[in-house]
This record gives sequence, C-alpha cells and structure tokens, in this order.
Amino acid sequence: MKLTDLADEALIALDNLSDLPSSLRGSQVRLGVAGLARAGKTVFITSLVHNLVHDGRLPMFEPWRSRRLIGAELEPQLHDDVPTFDYRAHVRELVDKRSWPQSTRQISEMRLTIAFESASYLSRKLGSGKLHLDIVDYPGEWLLDLPLLGKDFAVWSQETIDRARQPDRAAIAGPWLEHLSTLDPSEPVDEEAVEEAARRFKAYLAACRADEHAFSLVPPGRFLMPGDLDGSPALTFAPLDVVPKADAPKGSLLAMMEKRYDAYRQVVVKPFFRTHFARLDRQVVLVDPLPALNAGPAALADLALALEEILGCFRPGRSSWLTSVLTRRIDRILIAATKADHLHHVSHDRLELLLERILADPIARAEKAGAKVDVKAIAAVRATREAEVRKGGERLPCIVGVPQAGETIDDRGFNGNEEIALFPGDLPENPEILIQQVETLIQEAHRHGQRSGDAPRGPWSGRAARPDIAMDTALVPDLRFLRFRPPRLETTAEGMTLSLPHIRLDRAIDFLIGDKLA
Repeated sequence: MKLTDLADEALIALDNLSDLPSSLRGSQVRLGVAGLARAGKTVFITSLVHNLVHDGRLPMFEPWRSRRLIGAELEPQLHDDVPTFDYRAHVRELVDKRSWPQSTRQISEMRLTIAFESASYLSRKLGSGKLHLDIVDYPGEWLLDLPLLGKDFAVWSQETIDRARQPDRAAIAGPWLEHLSTLDPSEPVDEEAVEEAARRFKAYLAACRADEHAFSLVPPGRFLMPGDLDGSPALTFAPLDVVPKADAPKGSLLAMMEKRYDAYRQVVVKPFFRTHFARLDRQVVLVDPLPALNAGPAALADLALALEEILGCFRPGRSSWLTSVLTRRIDRILIAATKADHLHHVSHDRLELLLERILADPIARAEKAGAKVDVKAIAAVRATREAEVRKGGERLPCIVGVPQAGETIDDRGFNGNEEIALFPGDLPENPEILIQQVETLIQEAHRHGQRSGDAPRGPWSGRAARPDIAMDTALVPDLRFLRFRPPRLETTAEGMTLSLPHIRLDRAIDFLIGDKLA
C-alpha cells in the first residue's frame, strides 16, 4: 500500500533533519506506542516509565539484571508544539486513586533519559552512556485512518458497504444502510441528506465498537473521536454505493462526498502520518484480544483485519545512520497482547500463539523488510494475582482481584471494594479450530477486497476458503472477563513503596531498547 509520494518523502526527510541536533547529543530512540482503543496505551507508557524511574523489578531486562542500569529521569520533550504526556497525573490515578487513566484523546509525547554503564570494558572507561527515549502516544482511532491514504473514495465506500452488509454487522448497520438506499450519487447536493447520512454512519461505527460486538475495523477513526473537528465538513461525509472510477458530476452528491473524503485524508490523516508516524524508530502495537474473544470469531477476524491494515502502514527496515537522518525505518516491532493478568498464566503462551497465527503475513512482510518482530502476552500493570480454588473436587486455576464498581457477572454486581476469585476459563491448548473459524471469515473479507479493487493479502489470501468449518460458537473459548481495579502497591519492611507490578513488561522493554543500552 503506497501512502506517500516524492513530495511527502522530502518533507519527512526535512522533519528528520530538524531532529538531528538533539540526536547528536546522545543516542536517541523514538518509540511509537500504538494500539486500538482501550488496548492500554496510557497504562503501558506510565508503567514503563514508572518502573525505569523507580528501579522496578525488571529481571528480564538485561541492563537491570546485570546492574548496569544507573537510573532514568524525565527531561523536556523534543517538540514544543506537541502536548506533553501527563505521566505524573496518570501515576496518581493508578497509585493513589487505584483507577485507570482516561483513554488517549490526543497525540502527546515525553522524553525519558536513561543512564547506563556499557557492557564493553573499554566503553565503561569512557564514562556512562545515555539513551534519550522519546515516547509518542496517539489515539488508537487515528491508526485506523492510515490505510485510507492508499484508497480513493469509491474503493473505501465499496469496502465499507460490503463489510456492513455481512451477516455479523447487517443488523447494527440497518438504519444507515436503509438511508443509503435512498441516496442517488448523481443527484444535486442536499446538505440535509449529507448530514443525515453522516449521522447514521457515525452511529453505526459507534455501535460496532460496543462491547457486545467488539468490532475493530471502524474507520474513519476521527468520526469516533472528533475533537475540535466535530461538526466540520471534513468529518461530515459517508460512503455511497458507487463503482470504482465512477464519474462525479459537478455539484452532485458524489462530488461533495469525494471532496470531503479527500479533505479528510489531506487535512487530518496525512499530517499525522508525516509529522509523527513516519518518524518512528521502534513501535509497540498493543492489542486487547479479550473483548474479541468474548464476542466470537467474527470479532476476532475483524481485529486481525484491522491490525493487518495498520501493520501494512508501517515503514519497517534495517536502521542505519543515513536512514535515521533522511527517512526513518522501524527496525523493531513488538506486538503485545495486553491484560494478560485477566487470564491464568497457562493461557499466556496460547494467546501469543493465536496472535502469531492470525498476524502471520504482516509479521513476515516486516521481517522480510529487515525489521525484528516479537509477540508477547503482557500486563503493563498487573491487577490480579493467581490462586487455585477447589470446586466439586476439582482444582480450578483462578485469578484474584477487585472488580471495578459497576462490573457484573452472573447477575452479581460489584461495588469496587470486594476482592473475588474468578475462574476466567482457558484458551484452547490447540487453538486450531478457532483459527480455522477466523481463517474462513478473513478469506471472505479478502474476496470482498478483490471485488473493490484491492490485491489479495493476509495470511490466508492464497488459500481456498474452508466452507467445511462451521461458525459454531460452541467452539469459541468459554471465557469470563471482568475489569479489575489497579492493585494496591506493596510496601517493603523499610516502608518503601514498590513500583507498579507487571507481567513481562521487562521482556518488552528489553526487546525494544535493550540493544541500545549495550
């Protein structure tokens, strides 16, 4: 998917050159933290920084294990025109109030400078080293927009309408599709019809995101998080039932929708891609697969397709001094399944395997381009602990924690203060049946993509569909998920409060920046 032209590449190179004076003052890594909505981006950044600043327990982070990590501290960020990630406020939310910070609603960044001793004897004699870690956070909804740069209005419209007409979405898309059928793209513009189409389309996207459906592929992302663009013409459009390369008569509804769609791409999407997304060195992609697993194979296939499109927008490759100056390449990508603390550890490897399988093709493409890719099940902040409970003579592996106020299970509500033990269920030891269900749905989606002009893609794009695999919901893991409150931090005998607990955050940090601290 081609997202830039020569002019875009020239502007990206100029932006990179503007960062050069700062990078010459020490080693620098620009880390992007991506993920769809509610995947835990804010919590991930906060816990990463908190554990590095407060000497958290990071046994699988090699500089910490070998005692070469001297310390880390916050410094003024690189760009004065970008909001600062409010790290201290997020720590107060997690530690003092034991509540989760609000989801990311705007782009922000921060700089963490890490001091370390080199693993090399000669380098140690020259003094300690420093790594400037610039962390960039942005709303997950914005990621969904990046693939639009490679699609014109007709292709995007046909893909969106085909997706809405699929059995798993048709009911929630009904009011919008009903209104769509009354619109003639060649008729003169009716502003009232445009606004009604946009209103119904946005309502459909919001319904797709609801927990009971848990669909991930819902672009344009800014429709769900408009910010200061709310009500603007650039966010007031909707798909039309048109064929690719259809003529758009002057003054027609089609001409108006095309104009606004193109404005959205040029004014909203492209500046974000050029100014922030194309200037990253390393990337974390946070994925919360639990709602999709709860909702069934259709939601899981939708998640895989959304991630496939997002990963297709990355600029992977081997890094070098020249590429860091002219056109940055992402040389390491971590795909992290978040909220692993909501499952017993016996399911963690299975969760990683599931992600590896459904994202096999985009992972292979990134690796072929020269990037290193890893998949891990993590919890940036561990909200539960594990225990075994006897029930009917059977030992059940459970998780123990305090559900958030308002959470319910089996008609039982919680007030936010009661600790419970929950058997969340297990992912299947061999997820092949579940993967085959998802495979059939993804293959069907790719066939729709071919009809709208896209080339086949995806881990199963070259395989025949599997009509023999029925969409039997009984084959979906019987999982029970609750939202738990952040934990109360432990205190040592000396009265020292420990850092935020986690699962495999140390492995994630080691993969992302461990080589830069050698």
